[in-house]
Amino acid sequence: MTSRIPSFAKAALLVTSMMAAGSVFAAPSADGITVYNAQHESLTQAWVDGFTHDTGIKVTVRNGDDSELGNQIVQEGAVSPADVFLTENSPAMVLVDSAGLFAPVEPATLSQVNSAYRPAHGKWVGIAARSTVFVYNKDKMTAADMPKSLLDLANPSWKGRWAASPSGADFQAIVSALLEQKGEAATLDWLKAMKTNFTAFRGNGSVLKAVNAGQVDSGVIYHYYPLVDQSKTGENSNKVGVYYFKHKDPGAFVSLSGGGVLASSKHKEEAQAFLKWVTGKQGQAILKDGTSFEYAVGLGAASNAKLTPLAELDAPVVDASKLDSKKTVELMTKAGLL
Repeated sequence: MTSRIPSFAKAALLVTSMMAAGSVFAAPSADGITVYNAQHESLTQAWVDGFTHDTGIKVTVRNGDDSELGNQIVQEGAVSPADVFLTENSPAMVLVDSAGLFAPVEPATLSQVNSAYRPAHGKWVGIAARSTVFVYNKDKMTAADMPKSLLDLANPSWKGRWAASPSGADFQAIVSALLEQKGEAATLDWLKAMKTNFTAFRGNGSVLKAVNAGQVDSGVIYHYYPLVDQSKTGENSNKVGVYYFKHKDPGAFVSLSGGGVLASSKHKEEAQAFLKWVTGKQGQAILKDGTSFEYAVGLGAASNAKLTPLAELDAPVVDASKLDSKKTVELMTKAGLL
């Protein structure tokens, strides 16, 4: 998903300026719920359509990116018209949670999701997941050329050979996980080396396209981009190989998409029902049968057959409720990446 607001900081400025100008946020729907959606629009629309079909509850969707909508909810506070917040990555959920704006998720909903894919405090829950991967141009690199670790990309031998989208919420989530695992000093050192070594693109799709075209040898993105492209024309991924770091490496980070009910919601029963539906059998089946190619996280839920199983990714254990988007942006800015 291409980031519509390049960073947490710029999103905050956007919302602040809107409020200063006297912008009035619309009241919540009187006959349904309002979802602030930072997930892929097509995936959320499939969830909304299925939920409304099954329950008769109408859903109004407002689309944006993780940082934009997370900051908007914080700025709106108790008067937010949002009933539910859905994200692509965890840091935006942590931002809203840290402001004390989520209501506890109902136990019946939490019980539907594997404990590895929801924070222990139960204020929000995982709705899908995606894995970090290393993509490479198969005409330029072979399996023998793969880095052993994401951290290796800081080495001088990788200068000019890899790409990423640092302004996007996806890559910032990967950095926030690195920060949680390795600490501030090591993360800043890696980011400074990244500034020297990498090529910046706007959006993971642009990284994939550049790697496929041979503009750059390799890149760090999420796993589903090549699969989505292959489900269409394949024109931006035909020459791309996908490498999973595994071995609990920072480059094997699995990012949670999150869902939460706002404490200020005036339609909590319906909002909780929506979150229960998304994490339940019907909602998770949309991940398996659709073309979003994100991982299902429900207990016993199967993911799309084209995906490398979650159990085989050997991802590092990262507490999603501790991913610090503010510190991440601060460090990336200090390193000259934002």
